[in-house]
Amino acid sequence: MLTKDSVIKTISKFPDSFTLDELVDKLIFMDKVERGLDQSMNNKVYTHDEAKKRLEKWLK
Repeated sequence: MLTKDSVIKTISKFPDSFTLDELVDKLIFMDKVERGLDQSMNNKVYTHDEAKKRLEKWLK
């Protein structure tokens, strides 16, 4: 989950002018990274072989 502080820090690094799309893209990216790190820390990840097996039906 994003925190207000992390969002404020991110916005403060943006140039004086930016589009809403740029901001939203950055926030989505930050959220996905946070969720991925959380999943990794809680061992909610798949090995390469497990992922291949789960995706097998779509990769044919």
